[in-house]
Amino acid sequence: MDINLEYYKIFYFVAQYGSITAAAGHLSITQPAVSQAIRHLEEALSCVLFVRTSKGVRLTREGEMLFSYIRRGYEMILSGERRLAEMLSLGEGEICIGASDMTLQFYLLPYLERFHEKYPGIRVTVTNAPTPETIRHLADGKIDFGIVSTPMVSRHPLKTVPVRKIQDVFVAGARFLDLKDRTLNYKALENLPVMCLEGSTSTRTYVDGFLEREGVRLRPEFELATSDMLIQFAVRNLGIASVVEDFARGYLERGELFRLRFDHEIPKREFCIVSDERIPMSAAASGLMRMLPGESGEIP
Repeated sequence: MDINLEYYKIFYFVAQYGSITAAAGHLSITQPAVSQAIRHLEEALSCVLFVRTSKGVRLTREGEMLFSYIRRGYEMILSGERRLAEMLSLGEGEICIGASDMTLQFYLLPYLERFHEKYPGIRVTVTNAPTPETIRHLADGKIDFGIVSTPMVSRHPLKTVPVRKIQDVFVAGARFLDLKDRTLNYKALENLPVMCLEGSTSTRTYVDGFLEREGVRLRPEFELATSDMLIQFAVRNLGIASVVEDFARGYLERGELFRLRFDHEIPKREFCIVSDERIPMSAAASGLMRMLPGESGEIP
């Protein structure tokens, strides 16, 4: 049957109030319009839904049966509208973010803390992975957006917003103090026990690419899974660690490690927010994005 759904809405309120006058007042329409809608609905369904009483109207048995279904359906619609309003006001919702240990620790974490304090009803999931895997998760629609470090390669056009500069360095402990006050050429690393991240992380890719352009080919003494492990190995004098400076900062300030000096620095690279503009972002994810300032302090 092709019945105007507005008739069912009017039917719902007439049944709820037991009064055509009260239903008309709630719906802000005239009483004749309510009566006409009920008459059209009864004609379409080929049955009487209400009988008049001295106090208003009451449902017939057929009307009671229909109302038991219409009530559940209409109240589910109202419930859906309320849930949607809560999501749009960030009262509830879910966000899935992709981030590496480095971008989480040195950029994202304080903003997640602020966001959670402000919107405790939002569930936040962080998928922890290096940049290449985060880019794949974004392309597959598994995350709302990612915080990655350059360099990055994607088969799809992504919106990329740089948010912070980072510096790659080589650090060492007391065993290598004879290098502390020297200015080195990167070629010297070929004869030193260098330690690097394993695999195809953006950090390893970037540093290897830079050294290759300098004519340097490393054969690492150790290849480790995380920068934190590299720092611990360096503190124990097991080699010279290639890390982003943020990981070593506390150890450098305390004098447990020192930074090797070279005739020129490795060019800085960036943390970036990446998103796929082809995929609409949820209200919750958009709300968090607005809290993430870029390098200038402006919201990207």
